[in-house]
Amino acid sequence: MNKILIVMAFLSFSVALKAQDITGHWGGKLNIQGIQLRVIFHIARSGDAYVTTMDSPDQGAKGIPTGKTEYSNSVLTIVAPGMGMTYTGTWQGNDTIKGTFMQSGMTLPLELIRTEENSLRPQEPKPPYPYHTEEVTVENVKAGVKLAGTLTLPEREGDYPVVILITGSGPQNRDEEIEGHKPFLVIADYLTRQGIGVLRLDDRGVGLSTGDFGKATTMDFADDIEAAVIFLKNRKVRQVGLIGHSEGGMIAPLVATRTNDVDFIILLAGPGLRGDQILLGQQEAISRALGMADSVLNYSKIVNKKCFDIVVQSGSEDKAEGVLKNYMDSLTRIGRLPANMKNEQGAELWRRQVLSPWMYFFVTYDPVPTLERVKCPVLALNGSNDLQVLPENLEIIKKALEAGGNRQVTVKELPGLNHLFQTCKSGSPTLYGTITETFSPVALKEIGEWIGKLKVKN
Repeated sequence: MNKILIVMAFLSFSVALKAQDITGHWGGKLNIQGIQLRVIFHIARSGDAYVTTMDSPDQGAKGIPTGKTEYSNSVLTIVAPGMGMTYTGTWQGNDTIKGTFMQSGMTLPLELIRTEENSLRPQEPKPPYPYHTEEVTVENVKAGVKLAGTLTLPEREGDYPVVILITGSGPQNRDEEIEGHKPFLVIADYLTRQGIGVLRLDDRGVGLSTGDFGKATTMDFADDIEAAVIFLKNRKVRQVGLIGHSEGGMIAPLVATRTNDVDFIILLAGPGLRGDQILLGQQEAISRALGMADSVLNYSKIVNKKCFDIVVQSGSEDKAEGVLKNYMDSLTRIGRLPANMKNEQGAELWRRQVLSPWMYFFVTYDPVPTLERVKCPVLALNGSNDLQVLPENLEIIKKALEAGGNRQVTVKELPGLNHLFQTCKSGSPTLYGTITETFSPVALKEIGEWIGKLKVKN
């Protein structure tokens, strides 16, 4: 009996020692005026001392060195003189440290939880995967572009649908990676486990894909996706679907009207309004969420609408350039540039952006005529908290599809989801990186079940 007690005491002592091993990754969130910023400390041993680096993922900062780390009597102290930062916290047990984060005169509570390096993104799948994964190359012969991607299949051989994921605006890799989230990786993993193959691609000029992203428009990206459809049909895939997010929700209908090889499309926050109206709605919604005064917001809206009207009515970038410059120069002379332009340099930058090939196409493109020609089944989803493509687009998409005679249309507004389909209280883009969830399980289920019903019918 004494031996057992001695052994038990030794084991308890060992567990306590292990529990207070401070090395590893510790993550928490700072609440600064309602905005949450993630902080991650990476603590390691170097001889008899501790060495710590710090990440601030939401500010795009990783591996920030600190000056001193001490751990004594269950109290952790991390000092970074270069940042004027000190963290002091007390071990609470259960892999939790409660303390305060001090910087630039601010003192904020910060609770740290021991975590795996990527555990703040818990939906991100890890290998080995219970399905076939293959690195592929899709060639757009017309453009001389090779698109690198990943194809995931429930089984190496089989009769199942395969969907192509289409990224939103801006240069995106195959996972549509943003703010540390990889939504397309999460979607691909979920659908493949449901018996649905997935092809996801690096945009042209991004990752391992060739081509020049900066010179491409939405129509060029549609060519790339059409090449991906051909690639799958050449592999004898019987049923091909397209899932487009944001700008990808413009591309999917374009491709579906060009070929009979697209069997269904899913629009995730896809636009129904013309591009200038999308941007005006986005500007107003985000500005309100950030607390911009009504007077400042209303004036910005008036000026931006006038600028967009010039572009839309011009007929070409060249014709718009002079008229737009004259209008913006007149505002500069009287000191009345809106908040989003700030000064003469900001106005010039804005003018160049709006007259770039991609933006000019987006601003002037109306999705409705294309949607009216889509004949395959369509699922359109939007989050109620989406501030980038407002939920009002759903009804416009529905009416356009039905006006063209399409009777296989399902439209749903999902409560409490933002533009990335994360569960949230505010749809502000500034908060995307602070949310743990990458892609709502509710939205995943909607997508998977809808495709599943199509499989049964076919």
